[in-house]
Amino acid sequence: MTGKIGFIGCGHMGGAMALRLIEKGHALIVTDLDPQVLEPLVARGAMAAADAREVADQAEVVFACLPSNEASLSVATGARSVAGGKAMKVYIEASTIGPPTIEKIVRHLGQGGVAVADMPISGGPKWAAEGRLTAILATDPQTRKKIEPIVADLAKNLFVVGDRPGLGQIAKLVNNALSLVGMAIASEAIVMGVKSGVKADVLLDVINASTGRNSATVDKFPRAILPRTFDYGGPLAIGVKDLELYLELGQSLDQPSEIGAVVRKLWQAAVMEGGPDQDYSELVKYFERRAGVEVKGGSGA
Repeated sequence: MTGKIGFIGCGHMGGAMALRLIEKGHALIVTDLDPQVLEPLVARGAMAAADAREVADQAEVVFACLPSNEASLSVATGARSVAGGKAMKVYIEASTIGPPTIEKIVRHLGQGGVAVADMPISGGPKWAAEGRLTAILATDPQTRKKIEPIVADLAKNLFVVGDRPGLGQIAKLVNNALSLVGMAIASEAIVMGVKSGVKADVLLDVINASTGRNSATVDKFPRAILPRTFDYGGPLAIGVKDLELYLELGQSLDQPSEIGAVVRKLWQAAVMEGGPDQDYSELVKYFERRAGVEVKGGSGA
């Protein structure tokens, strides 16, 4: 596919993904409710659009990477949405929004002959900037063939989970539930170890060479918590949103999800205490405040 690529939603993740596409030589037209986040992209050659409709009027392939179900529905089905765009033929939903919302988008855009690719992504902004994301794709084979060359510039791993949009969302929610639970227990347990007198960096070395390691201990703690930079790149509130979607999935299947419910309450408490715009890695502070220690490199407390 040739011509401009559209990108709607250029925050932490979307901005990093859009910049990666520019660096790989793609011409982009971008939009976001916050014009300031577009400035670095425009400086690198992207064209700024006033709204989603203007993007869809000029780009054959349009990505959306948005923070909420409401935002995704507005961009796909609301006033001045991508629906009815003169150029758009493929809409790639890279947000985590759950099966019911992606199904609404598919029905609405399908009326205009637009193919929808359900493609939530996993990995933080750093992975996006480096092209190391995992893309979880569910769409028809013809659409998949059209977009694979573009996706290859964004993602190191592409997993096709089926032809039906919605299956990608399910796989992403399962992944995110595991990641969020892992982050919560890693924060609680490592704070406990530090308060007991074990140096944080030594404790992480032990964990990461043993059976307790997970993505939090391998990536988030060494990169954003031990150096106390808290710059992993996403807002803490995203954890609440994703766990709520996971619980909704469980309810729709009449499937118990007690662990997810407990961790959702913990994440909500951390957001209420410190604010929704805290960095994702600042979850550890919820436990640190109660223990009276800090998890950091060197002395560890």
